[in-house]
Amino acid sequence: MTLNVGSHIILIGNYIPDDQVSMQRFTNMLDMGFKDAGVTSEIWHPRVFFGKWVKQTFYGLGKWLGYIDKWIIFPLILKRRLRRIKWNNKSYSFHICDHSNAPYLKYLPVERTVITCHDVLAIMGALGYPDTYCEASRLGRILQSRILKYLMKAEKLAAVSNQTLTQLEFLSKDKLPANKDWRIIHNGFNKDFKPLDASSFSSILNLVNMELKNPFLLHVGSGQPRKNRALLVEMISILNSKWNGKICFAGECIDPKLYAYASSLGVTDKIISVVSPNHNHLVALYSACEAFIFPSFSEGFGWPLIEAQACGAPVIASNVAPLPEVSGGAAIHKDPKNAREFAIAFLRLENKEIRNDLIKKGFENSSRFNSKKMIREYLDLHGFFLN
Repeated sequence: MTLNVGSHIILIGNYIPDDQVSMQRFTNMLDMGFKDAGVTSEIWHPRVFFGKWVKQTFYGLGKWLGYIDKWIIFPLILKRRLRRIKWNNKSYSFHICDHSNAPYLKYLPVERTVITCHDVLAIMGALGYPDTYCEASRLGRILQSRILKYLMKAEKLAAVSNQTLTQLEFLSKDKLPANKDWRIIHNGFNKDFKPLDASSFSSILNLVNMELKNPFLLHVGSGQPRKNRALLVEMISILNSKWNGKICFAGECIDPKLYAYASSLGVTDKIISVVSPNHNHLVALYSACEAFIFPSFSEGFGWPLIEAQACGAPVIASNVAPLPEVSGGAAIHKDPKNAREFAIAFLRLENKEIRNDLIKKGFENSSRFNSKKMIREYLDLHGFFLN
């Protein structure tokens, strides 16, 4: 297949003040990947007008000002820019990089717009499905309803896992576009992840005041309820007399509720927090940990799982889809409601043969998630290849 000359993709990115780091990385990865493939690419973010007057756009007045920028001002900007494009003879296509921005499809040519759906957890939570662990406010339910409405209008859509595609089709109730082209396109790596030697990861972790006197288990992610951080606290309590190690939570700072739970179990001295680690810190943490623990109740894909595998960390994860799909069988999967099962699984890794086999399979599995392959699949979905 050869690439259609003159291809031009406009990526619809997220509102920057919302600080959705993973979505920003995904958008930038597509932008660089398309350009490397020879396609002209640019990113359109919702402009920050009213949101610049506040520090946070996650709650209170800041949230409402952000909504004005995203859902009133940006559509006007889209309409104006699209009028200009009509006079250009290039082959334009559009890509909504985050499904939460699906309502922008109202202003874009549907037949030339791709949407990436990373998960439908917030949508299902808003519809009352408790197993997503994503509660929604009254306003949140209205917003998620709009997102679902426009996802159902998408002719070209990529789901990042089979689980996400299955859930989407379930929610559709068979009311889908006649020209529907919905596919599974797994995420590729948005950065370079590979193992570091002990000297390298020690020097990097010293920069975040993390001395490696004790081995540690690692969790990477937010403090959202669905991430199930409490299981690791219970797990380290169970391991207390059998393993002299700690837990490192990398991502958001530890919330008071979790700290209180650790205090009730007498394990506060076994908890480490690395807040907002940069890429080098993450690679060092993955390389240095005894095991990566990922006990989420719900996920859309689970990037940290393959990042850990690529850095040589053995992975113990939830048995909830899509994590077994993403791990490729190269992780130990357990019930996310059973900390004892996770603890027993970790102790099995003291057997070097089991540990080394899991690490080897992890390297093999992580190699499946190639960013160039992902870009080719997206270009094919856009229709930019000539047969």
